[in-house]
Amino acid sequence: MTFLVRLTASVAAHGPLCVGIDPHPSLLEAWGARGSAAAQAERLGRDVVAAAAGRVAVVKPQVALFEALGSAGVAALERVLADARAAGLVVIADAKRGDIGSTNLGYAAAWLAPGSPLEADALTVSPYLGVGALDPLFEAAERAGKGLFVLAATSNPEAAAVQLARVPDGRTIAAAVAAAVAERNAVTGAGHGLVIGATVDRAAFGLAAPGLSRDASTPVLAPGFGAQGARLADLRSLFPEDRLVLASASRSILQPGPDGVAAAIDAAVAELAAAR
Repeated sequence: MTFLVRLTASVAAHGPLCVGIDPHPSLLEAWGARGSAAAQAERLGRDVVAAAAGRVAVVKPQVALFEALGSAGVAALERVLADARAAGLVVIADAKRGDIGSTNLGYAAAWLAPGSPLEADALTVSPYLGVGALDPLFEAAERAGKGLFVLAATSNPEAAAVQLARVPDGRTIAAAVAAAVAERNAVTGAGHGLVIGATVDRAAFGLAAPGLSRDASTPVLAPGFGAQGARLADLRSLFPEDRLVLASASRSILQPGPDGVAAAIDAAVAELAAAR
């Protein structure tokens, strides 16, 4: 089963909400967890997974916030990932990896190899050493029935200098990245995706033209909903022609704490359903 087939089926069953698992220190306080910071992050992550199971299609742990807690934080992430896989959730590791050669093979072994302690269904990656440099990650994902989500147009203002630059044929770098991913999907059917912020001006990034991400074979991971300003109710107007879009929200869902996270997920799912 390809990543695309599994993702499409899960979204059809549960809707397009992607719940971010982001153990920010301020959120850990709101959750009232006890023990070490790593233990608190693990409890938050596993409680979110338990609340998300059966309610949503996708969860997305923010890897850096676990890594910040050292080896204990990475061990906590391993247990969160194991819970999510056991619950049947599609898991996107938000690690934004990307390098060359054997380093990418190492990332592939860590995040995409079946049986790895950090195994996820998909991995966010940076293409700014060249999309072709990601080939080892693409190939490893395809062998394992997994996917990559490639950064194309991100909402942070610092990104514009790179992502709005032009390649020799006049396209923006963001558009060239999107086209390369779509072309690989056309050949492999794997269903690798693009990261396109919900708050970006897609026309300015060259992503408003047909044929870039506007088909079901190239899913879009859209961060920026909730605390970052975009509204879930606006998903279809923000992405009017893209057929498989994951609306990612984290802090707005996690802020209510352990007793309120399930209700917050239900409210977000209902908002998206009403918008459709």
